[in-house]
Amino acid sequence: MHRFAIIVASLLLLAATLPAHAANSADASHLRVQLIFPQSQLYPGGQNQVGLYFKLEPGWHVYWKNAGDSGEPPRIQWTLPAGVTASPLEFPAPARLPLGPLMDFGYENEVLFPSHFVVAPTVILSPANLHAKVSWLVCREVCIPGKAELDQNVQFLRSAPPNPTVSAADTALWNRLAKLPAPLPSGDKAVFQPTSTGFRLAVATGRRETQAAFFPADQDILDNPSPQKLTSTPEGLVLDLKKDANLTASPAHLNGVLELAGGRNYQVTATPGTVAAATPVTSSGLPGIVGLAFLGGLLLNLMPCVFPVLFLKGLALVNSGAEERHKLRAHGFVYAAGILVSFWALVAALLGLRAAGATLGWGFQFQSPVFLALMAGLLFLLGLSLAGQFEIGLTLTSAGGSLAAKQGYAGSFFTGVLAVVVATPCTAPFMGAAIGYALAQTAAITFAVFTVLALGLAAPYVALTLQPAWTRLLPKPGAWMDVLKQAVSIPIFLTVIGLVWIVAQSYGANLLAALLAGLLLLAVAGWFLGRWPARRWADTTAALFLLAFIGLAAFAQRLAVSPAPAVSAGTPGQSAAWQPWSPTALNNYQSQGRPVFVDFTASWCLSCQVNERVALDQPQVRQAFVNANVVLLRADWTRQDPAITQALAALGRSGVPVYALYAPGESSPRLLPQVLTPGIVTDALNQLPRAETQASAAPSDSK
Repeated sequence: MHRFAIIVASLLLLAATLPAHAANSADASHLRVQLIFPQSQLYPGGQNQVGLYFKLEPGWHVYWKNAGDSGEPPRIQWTLPAGVTASPLEFPAPARLPLGPLMDFGYENEVLFPSHFVVAPTVILSPANLHAKVSWLVCREVCIPGKAELDQNVQFLRSAPPNPTVSAADTALWNRLAKLPAPLPSGDKAVFQPTSTGFRLAVATGRRETQAAFFPADQDILDNPSPQKLTSTPEGLVLDLKKDANLTASPAHLNGVLELAGGRNYQVTATPGTVAAATPVTSSGLPGIVGLAFLGGLLLNLMPCVFPVLFLKGLALVNSGAEERHKLRAHGFVYAAGILVSFWALVAALLGLRAAGATLGWGFQFQSPVFLALMAGLLFLLGLSLAGQFEIGLTLTSAGGSLAAKQGYAGSFFTGVLAVVVATPCTAPFMGAAIGYALAQTAAITFAVFTVLALGLAAPYVALTLQPAWTRLLPKPGAWMDVLKQAVSIPIFLTVIGLVWIVAQSYGANLLAALLAGLLLLAVAGWFLGRWPARRWADTTAALFLLAFIGLAAFAQRLAVSPAPAVSAGTPGQSAAWQPWSPTALNNYQSQGRPVFVDFTASWCLSCQVNERVALDQPQVRQAFVNANVVLLRADWTRQDPAITQALAALGRSGVPVYALYAPGESSPRLLPQVLTPGIVTDALNQLPRAETQASAAPSDSK
């Protein structure tokens, strides 16, 4: 009755909602609706993709195919030429939208509903106009029905054109939003068992699941507002679901979408079966993961992205050898506190953003152009100070990264902060499995693992401060310290160059020019601080230049542009050319029986770049890929990409590098180590099934 009342009230407003003028898009109450055609040339056997796109005002939403306790999904009715049919709209995974005591299922902000056309070989080969009547219900506290008539001009061809006409804007929208729930993998299974209050749904995914939400595809099956109790099991999960109050008979199947941690969404058709009462599992692998985390933290001290920063505290330790023992200990503990607080803040931000619906992984801050610009400026200013342009302690620049060079407690704390910031992209070679494990567990276990990692990173310096006698092994203070401090500015500046390279490669010339202009502002600020030290007017002038740089960095997101599309391989016989990764491309090549090698990488990942040059780009490795007829796909995670994040989570990882080799006929890929050598890669290729490889290679060679 409640749903009926809402719909009746909504229909009373229909007279005020006039059809939009026939066009490709239309503006209506609280939203914009548009037809999306990545390619306007349609032909038999082609993908012939079309999407219905909604851009909504904040707080308003449209509905999933099962709207929940109220609402109706969008609908589209096509007028098409003879020989052309349209598939039904497909629906991405929805979100839970509470409205008072009710629970709706739908989409806020924006959504794209994919579809496609089936073109018969007998279709008339000529330009044509496709006409669509679209209707929807958009809701907030009230619901407003809407409709529009949209048109799109297309051209029908007999076969695929050599140079298809592509809409860059529509293609970008499609690639970003046309994410449909995947079928449940063949090795997984779902069963449900009726209970006195509802249903117990058990899903076996082969791994412990810590987050889950089930969206029923059929109405009036579940009590939608009721919480869904999750119990993790060693091989998956159990959800206790409350049934709808009016349900009298158990359904033959429980259909819906299951959303798991990491943004993984699956179509589920659960069959009746027996589900044992589940009890929470304990983390039997936790001690080993904790040990690996501590060892990984120790090894991070030797990484080239961390060592220059830690060297600053080494100089401070040499210079403070005569200090009292309790002061040295205090410096060590404050430095460790800086590392701990930084790791906790990063993990809390990541878990919070994930809980809010974002699809993010470890190192997510390096996917932000604002963060990259600020980091480049911070290290550039620190490098100028180390090179001798100005003295940090005499200026207003004793905030942020420059605090890392002070000898007081603030310097010790912010050295820890800076070490964590620059260490984040270097953790993967030692910590890939541990981080993937930690971020898939409860918040308590996640924080415990990262706390141990932080303690490992802090341990060497803390040990020196706890044993002052060891500092006697260090050289005596002297003029050599100034020379060495200036020399340390060189790797700092090299790090800045690396960040500038990432910005140029990932976000285009506009942001690169803005960043270089910002670094010039910092150089001018440093000149004022060095030329007129401890002068208030000079400090004020420098502070204004610093604020100008921060303001410029704040606009980095607006200046960023999409990267140029990756170059795809020429022919199947030339398999050693990298192609852009996508779930569709991976599935297509797997369905052809081709072995596939996927390189999950990012420009800001130092280990990724080293592995590419040391192993993947070596002639013998590239030839081995060709000989094994392997398709090479590169998943570039430099910029935030939910599809790549989901793929990493499905592999039990939360960061890069990751190297996955998909062999023909195998459901799960083989994960290679995160530190590669040519031998590791070629040995893995030699283990591919030879008969299947040769069989798949034969048709490719004949083309």
